[in-house]
Amino acid sequence: MNLALWIAAGLLAAVALLSGFNKTFVPQRKLAAIHGGAWTGDVSVVFLKTLGIVELLAAAGLVLPAVVDIAPVLVPVTAICWIALMIGAIITHVRYRDGALFVGLNLTYLALAAFIAWGRFGPEPFAA
Repeated sequence: MNLALWIAAGLLAAVALLSGFNKTFVPQRKLAAIHGGAWTGDVSVVFLKTLGIVELLAAAGLVLPAVVDIAPVLVPVTAICWIALMIGAIITHVRYRDGALFVGLNLTYLALAAFIAWGRFGPEPFAA
């Protein structure tokens, strides 16, 4: 179970890192031109960059607290925050009619985050 939670956290951190990097460093017009990225053209650059930074912080929060053993409770807390972020992403992709692929991906990421939160708050917490 512990290994599965680490793998899930690593996968989710990789997704957050890639997504956060893109939103933070790729120009808004390029993101808006990508399939599923039309919503990025309708938000401010500040909002988009802030969202990217939040995702980069989530990538760090999913693994670093446990790796360095400083406040490892932040791992499941970050997972819960990711769940909220994915709910927003699902709503956005539904509103923009981006298709089932994007909604399905976001549901998958939400499920991974729920698994991490459940596992780290429940049966496999980090040792105190």
